[in-house]
Amino acid sequence: MTLSVGDKAPDFNLPIETGEMLSLGSLKGKKVVLYFYPKDDTPGCTKEACGFRDNLADFNDINAQVIGVSKDPIKKHVKFIEKYDLNFPLVSDEEGTLCEAYGVWVEKSMYGKKYMGIDRATFLIDEEGVIQKIWRKVKVPGHVEDVMQSVSDLKAAA
Repeated sequence: MTLSVGDKAPDFNLPIETGEMLSLGSLKGKKVVLYFYPKDDTPGCTKEACGFRDNLADFNDINAQVIGVSKDPIKKHVKFIEKYDLNFPLVSDEEGTLCEAYGVWVEKSMYGKKYMGIDRATFLIDEEGVIQKIWRKVKVPGHVEDVMQSVSDLKAAA
């Protein structure tokens, strides 16, 4: 399934690093930046997470909740958060249901070998749970700033 701008964002109810469950429905009334990344504590994923961390106050100022998603178990998320002082929730999607629902679990290729993995992607979801913008095949440099600009534009249009 491929999601498009204007689609209702698939809901979820999955564990975060605290062991509590987080659902998209519980965030109604907030903008949500839902970003999918391949693996905790790898170079690109760390740079992206730290970019969101460093700009979180600005996202909070415009009523936007940042949430990271990977298939890593909670234990790895906890280590990742502690190591880099991350200040937003990380969803553990070990079964891959959320990755599948958002169309980011894809066949990849490296050095001629094919494998399944998470395609780095970000979804901007409005206060009503509707997808307003999608970034696929994200390149990390400049991405957080681009997302911030789009969230700001969405706030200005409201």
